[in-house]
Amino acid sequence: MARQTLNQVGSKVVIGAFLVSGTFHLIAPAQFMPLLLDWTPYPLALVYLSGIAELLAAIGLIARLRWAPIFTALVLLAVWPANWRVAIEATNNAEIATAVIAWLRLPLQLPLIYWALKSPVKRG
Repeated sequence: MARQTLNQVGSKVVIGAFLVSGTFHLIAPAQFMPLLLDWTPYPLALVYLSGIAELLAAIGLIARLRWAPIFTALVLLAVWPANWRVAIEATNNAEIATAVIAWLRLPLQLPLIYWALKSPVKRG
């Protein structure tokens, strides 16, 4: 019972994080542009698409749609390389607090993936 409750709370954490992050991708895309590699084609479109993907994932989890847990985990995996890049670059170019936050964010993505996959879905 406790594990199920923890998974439900975790699912809500993922939903909240994706609602906030997805919204910020759409209203402040310039903040996400530095996360992309210089050679990334159509970077602004990619930022918007990733925001839309995060919002779709959150809505899918809220509605308990069967595809939503896997889709959400795939979105988290897709953005993980950008988070690694930020951590590495922050180590070389940023103040220590920024680098520490960037590195702490990396392992936190693992429980988000787990909670996404354990999110409840409608049966049938």
